[in-house]
Amino acid sequence: MSQIPEGQYYTKEHEWIRVDGDEVIIGITDHAQDALTDIVYIELPAEGESIEEMGEFAIVESVKSASPIFAPLAGEITAVNDALEDTPELMNSDPYGDGWIVKMRLENPDLVSSLMDAAGYKAELGE
Repeated sequence: MSQIPEGQYYTKEHEWIRVDGDEVIIGITDHAQDALTDIVYIELPAEGESIEEMGEFAIVESVKSASPIFAPLAGEITAVNDALEDTPELMNSDPYGDGWIVKMRLENPDLVSSLMDAAGYKAELGE
């Protein structure tokens, strides 16, 4: 079974979103990193970049495949986890902590509540 922490939101594309003040932190879920297996590279976006809802903002490459990462909501990238450039495997070892990908300031923060909570994501995965 996947780790699915309470207190954050999830997407059908297996991203997690945690509200942090007026920003959100985004990463891939434990389920996603497990499916990808060993992550070897990530193509990160630029800080200050504006992303549309469901716009691709990163590409994660593993020994199995390359997978796009989509913004669950529209906004501006305010920070990028540069540590992933040298240690992309952080997304495997600590997907909800040091393996975060970006921070964003959302165009409409109220839309976060339209995403799945932990119980909804567990149901989505059939766990």
